[in-house]
Amino acid sequence: MKNNHMQVEAICNGYVIDHIPSGQGVKILKLFNLTDTKQRVTVGFNLPTNNGGEKDLIKVENTEITKSQANQLALLAPNATVNIIENFHVTDKHALTLPNEVENVFPCPNSNCITHGEPVISCFSIKKTKGNIGLKCKYCEKTFSKDIITEQV
Repeated sequence: MKNNHMQVEAICNGYVIDHIPSGQGVKILKLFNLTDTKQRVTVGFNLPTNNGGEKDLIKVENTEITKSQANQLALLAPNATVNIIENFHVTDKHALTLPNEVENVFPCPNSNCITHGEPVISCFSIKKTKGNIGLKCKYCEKTFSKDIITEQV
């Protein structure tokens, strides 16, 4: 029998990241420093989906997310949706698109990269090839898989 009651409390204002692949929620919390916010953050792990699978979900109250931040989510959760909530209603939805580059999100894994010894921010260009996402450092020009994100945050 299907249970129709809400498993995660509704929020008045803020945003909801839904349809996060199960297990990626913690990585997104770290990537966006959501554990350091003074706002209420509600997290659901391994929640049931309509198709019988599982997903993670993150709700952040009284905070806005930029389109750029939402697109950074595409690195970890390409099929996630970001719902903007105002007065308990969804007022906008961000469909995620993979950004062309990300700046100052995580350090370059190459310990010899100039970003470790000089006052420059990290910058990676993003390429999707045959379903795989690669990140190329602007400075040392080394290419890394998207897995470096989860190792760095």
